[in-house]
Amino acid sequence: ARFLVENKGYDKSDIRPRRIISLEIDGNSGVSIVDFLVAVDEKIVMALIFGPGSLVSRERHALSAAMLAAPCIIPYAAVSNGEDLELLDTHTGKVIGKGFDALFSKQEMLKRLPGLKFRVIDEDKRKKAERILFTIDVLTRRECDEFTCNRC
Repeated sequence: ARFLVENKGYDKSDIRPRRIISLEIDGNSGVSIVDFLVAVDEKIVMALIFGPGSLVSRERHALSAAMLAAPCIIPYAAVSNGEDLELLDTHTGKVIGKGFDALFSKQEMLKRLPGLKFRVIDEDKRKKAERILFTIDVLTRRECDEFTCNRC
């Protein structure tokens, strides 16, 4: 968040931390957390997800979170391991930039805003995105809590 304020010109009020996405799949429930949502002119334009390891392995997670974290699909998703970052176009799923400098400044985002698409996710895509988040966040966490991490 500090990088966005100090280097990209966002106000602290533009950054919304820890958005919780409630999930329920086949009678099982859990949550996924988006680390930061970024808004300009009260429109959420970017979701940021931080996690360890390979960025490629977290792309689907970030895209799914960007589809579910707001009433409309968030146009951009960013995934970072704290050292590197990938910026993704949520509608195409393509990586459009690498490194923290790839993040749009507030001024750049304001210029892009009129051309951005804020669509409501269709039911089929919503269900797929929920399953991806549930698998990555909820089932993986349970596996760690119940088996892997508690064996030490």
